[in-house]
Amino acid sequence: MDEFDLSSPPRLSSEQQAQVRALLDRATAVDGTAPVSEQAVHNLAADPPVGHLLADRAGVVVGYAGIEPARDEHPAMAEVAVDPDFRGRGIGRALVAAALAAGGDGTRVWAHGDLPAARAVASRLGLRPARELLQLRRALDAPELPDVPTPDGVVLRTYAGSADDAELLRVNAAAFDWHPEQGAWTQSEIDERVAEPWFDPAGLFIAADAGTGAMLGFHWTKVHPASADGPAIGEVYVVAIDPAAQGRGLGRLLTVAGLRYLRERGLGSVLLYTEADNAAALHTYDRLAFGRFHVDVAYTDSEGE
Repeated sequence: MDEFDLSSPPRLSSEQQAQVRALLDRATAVDGTAPVSEQAVHNLAADPPVGHLLADRAGVVVGYAGIEPARDEHPAMAEVAVDPDFRGRGIGRALVAAALAAGGDGTRVWAHGDLPAARAVASRLGLRPARELLQLRRALDAPELPDVPTPDGVVLRTYAGSADDAELLRVNAAAFDWHPEQGAWTQSEIDERVAEPWFDPAGLFIAADAGTGAMLGFHWTKVHPASADGPAIGEVYVVAIDPAAQGRGLGRLLTVAGLRYLRERGLGSVLLYTEADNAAALHTYDRLAFGRFHVDVAYTDSEGE
């Protein structure tokens, strides 16, 4: 096994960030799926309490782990990537073990795509699946999208700018109070995404109360550009409904509005992520002809998590 060093800098230098981004790009090209989430990429520039672990060989970064700290009742979450040219040398196992130790009791480590190498590391370390995130997909040309009328007393509109941000955060926090990542969004998460090249205010749909103007729910769409691996594809990025407005068909209304928008952009297909145990969401997406594409699995070494 080649020698490599593990370190845990409190923050990554610009050069280290660049090396990790290049590593992530190489891993994505080889594996056909990104090794870490969008939030983990944003976190490359984050200071503590976000944690960073680097595996380097002769000054070159060959592996990376990012650690989101535990929050309230939610455990710490880690994501790990190893340069494809340096796999099979114990780097992934060392990073996962170090991330579990750094995150503390109950830490979970994501395996995006649950690839064989990730399952092998989990097996060697005695880890077990604790959470599954499904990626679903459907074509946008067929079957035909249903007509969904807007309920009485509801206005369907698009994002009006920063004046909507407080309500977006309120609805997001209420809808995802059970979700360790999504439910913790702050203004910085909105600002980061609004600044992204893919952001389009015309693709962020809002259902509001016609009388009070209060936000009842939203659907934030996203477009992934074409790459060497395939054509551009749309995403049902976030659908959030205020719990007080549940049962009015707003999830279906907002989802279909976003799908129509993505189809009008000329996209051929769309993806989304949902928890494997979210029966209500799976029912909605099954009715809209989404099918399972792949799964991300969070592993843990803790019992009863």
